[in-house]
Parts: sequence; structure tokens; C-alpha cells
Amino acid sequence: MQTHMRQEIDEIPEAVQRLLDGSKSELAAAGRALREKDPAFLITIARGSSDHAATFIKYAVELTSGRPVASLGPSLASIYGARLELGAGVAIAISQSGKSPDIVAMAEAATKSGAVTIALTNTLPSPIADASAHAVNINAGPELAVAATKSFVNSIVAGLVLLSEWVGDEGLKAAIGNLPSHFETGVKLDWSELAQELGEADSLYMLGRGPALAIASEAALKFKETSNMHAEAYSAAEVLHGPVALVEKRFPVVTFAARDAAEASVAEIADSLANKGALAFATSDKVKKAKQLPFVATGHPLTDALALILPFYGFVEAWSRAKGFNPDAPVALKKVTETL
Repeated sequence: MQTHMRQEIDEIPEAVQRLLDGSKSELAAAGRALREKDPAFLITIARGSSDHAATFIKYAVELTSGRPVASLGPSLASIYGARLELGAGVAIAISQSGKSPDIVAMAEAATKSGAVTIALTNTLPSPIADASAHAVNINAGPELAVAATKSFVNSIVAGLVLLSEWVGDEGLKAAIGNLPSHFETGVKLDWSELAQELGEADSLYMLGRGPALAIASEAALKFKETSNMHAEAYSAAEVLHGPVALVEKRFPVVTFAARDAAEASVAEIADSLANKGALAFATSDKVKKAKQLPFVATGHPLTDALALILPFYGFVEAWSRAKGFNPDAPVALKKVTETL
């Protein structure tokens, strides 16, 4: 019998199509608001997997629009009552449930400060929608597994659509439209060689640069959530500034490399870790020493990076079950975490 997590991974292509079709008008309206605002900066408000989605959107916005993006700690509003001057900016709040009190409080504060606020949520109506000027239903559908998969991917796709509407990037729009078919391929890719090589490992590094760093962060969280396994995400460059000291013979390192400007340097770092004796894997055909992991080439660097999470999700769900865990119900976790 399939787990809810596996069913939800398999549903990602359909969920993305549902978002593109069902939320088209909401995304267009929010995109127009972005163009009209022409923000000097953007901020993101999120936690957990949603914050990793926000990190991906941050890189996408900075690379495409040239506007800086900062992640704000929700406690600035909910705990500290700080008054921030956000009138020149746009705030993007991401919440699957739409009701985490600290996320809602920060969105409300951003709206009151004069920012254009956009909520990306899987739940309408919801407090986060009420707190924001624009609310986009990410249309992931019911997500029963505690570990987010569909909602993570759809949050990023929604962010990319907003970006493409804002800057009028026709290439990105076309790549987004092709995502469901690429994702159909991505969810079927086999990373079982990674599982075989990991064996009894109890700790590993997940590496990436740019948007792929957000994917590495999400992957590390999923190892912790589903398998009680210690995993840390680092920039492929930052890992050389200290964390590399822990890399010894057969220490596992998974490098998420997209078809973008960072691929060559990231592949080189993966190979250097393999030369140190690490059990190094990378989603790139540019590596010479590290082992290659299958990936989907989508024809655009941003959607290439997003597609990397699909085979990983399938891998970690199977890994969790093989280790005797229930990926649908991680120990000590619940679906909605309400923090102040």
C-alpha cells in the first residue's frame, strides 16, 4: 500500500497544472500589482519548507529582476512588535495552512506599513489571506502526509509565475507551462543507487548554489523529518570554509546542481570532495569523480533547479520506509505548527 507521501509526490505534475489553470486570474492580478508597485525591494515571510520555497523565490527574483530580497523573521512582529518601514517594497508570505499566528502577524504588519502583500497559501479562506492585499491559492490540494511535497513545489511555481508576470519574461513563462510534463518524468527518476551507497550512514551534507541551495535545504529537512537522519545544507562554496573538516572517507555528500551558471563550479567542488574520499553524488554530467544522479533538463535554469527536488522526494520516501519509519507521520511532528 502506497504512503500518502508517495501518492502526493506522484500527484505533483497534476497539482502544478491545477495551479496554472485554477489560479491564473489570481496570479495575473498579483503580478499586475507587482508591476504597478515597481518595488525597490521584496521581503519573504515563511517558516520550514515554506521558507525554503521563499529562498528559491529570493534567488529567482534577484537573478531575474535585480531587486534585493530579504527573509524577515516573523517574530519581529509577533514577539518583538517591531515597526519596519516596508512601504517601498512587496512582501510575499507563504503558508500551506494559512493560519500560523507569527506568519499572519508579520503579513499584517507589512500590509499596515504600506507594502504590497501577497499570500501564497493552500487554504482559502484563511487568516493569511485576510492579512494580505492579494491571496493566491496554490491549489496543491489536500496534503495528508506531514512532510510537505506538493505545497513546496506549488509555492515555488506560484512565485515563478508572479515573477514572470512582473518582468514579462516570456522564456520563463514558457518553461513554467512545460513543467507538468517535465515533472511527469522527474517523479519517475530512480535514485536507488544513492540508497544502496548510503548504507548505515547517519549524517550527510546536502549542497547547492543559487536556487539549488533552496533545494538542498529542503532535502536536508526531509531527511530529518522522515528518517530521523542528521543532514545539513550548505552552499557548495561555503562548505569549503569549515564544514569540509568533517568530510572523511565515505562521508555522504549530495550536490544539487542545475543547468545554470554555477553548474561547472559546483561539479568541481563535488569532485574535490570525492577526491578527499567522500561518498559524493551530484545531479550533473559535468562531474568526473563524483557519482552522477539522474535529473531532468527543462530548458531553463530556474525550472531546472526546481525539478531537482522530484527524484529526491521519491528517494527519501523509500529510504524512510526502508529504515522502518512512517514518512506520513514523523515522530514528534504534526502537519500544522502554530508558533507565536
